[in-house]
Amino acid sequence: MTDPALSLSDVRLTLRGNAGPVDILRGITLSVAKGESVGLVGPSGSGKSSLLMLMGGLERATGGEVRALGQDLTRMDEDALARFRRDNMGVVFQSFHLIPTMTALENVATPLELAGVRNAFSRAKAELEGVGLGHRADHYPAQMSGGEQQRVALARALVGRPRLLLADEPTGNLDETNGQAIVDLLFGLGERAGATLVLVTHDETLARRCDRVVRLRDGRIDEGRLAEAAE
Repeated sequence: MTDPALSLSDVRLTLRGNAGPVDILRGITLSVAKGESVGLVGPSGSGKSSLLMLMGGLERATGGEVRALGQDLTRMDEDALARFRRDNMGVVFQSFHLIPTMTALENVATPLELAGVRNAFSRAKAELEGVGLGHRADHYPAQMSGGEQQRVALARALVGRPRLLLADEPTGNLDETNGQAIVDLLFGLGERAGATLVLVTHDETLARRCDRVVRLRDGRIDEGRLAEAAE
């Protein structure tokens, strides 16, 4: 694969618990092409979310190399990682992670303000309108449903026009109807932005909407089922 958006080489993650070291990831080697969508699936505890966090520089590998858009994340300090995420990545979590004291508009505009973008609020308003929440711009998270909060989180992830979009169980706290709406927005907006998408999910149907499905088991890629064509 030439010029990948993400490239992981023999990546390992070991965390220390009360009973001693725990191997979370045990040598992951994986490339994701620019513009590709990849679904990460596997049993609970297989390392899916940990792998996504390494891809986003939100967790540090204890071995191996993680490269994103040609940059070695394993060699960056925390400030450099924060700037890289701000300028290149959008991240969507299961639990929304909205700032409760900020309105929907302020939540979406914050990443742009931190980046020094002058028209932060007009871009944030346009992004909220893109997810169908222009009329909720002045509402606080507590005044919105779970589905609406996840739409705000998606707008926030996409407002910086990221080249990498990482999503960790984005429908996990939503009912089926709201979950499907978020999925449609995630793929539609991601494709329009030309973003590379990595999606962690327990939902096989959702995973198969991606270009490729990668299965993890016990901290390793299941080599027998490394890649599956989306149906």
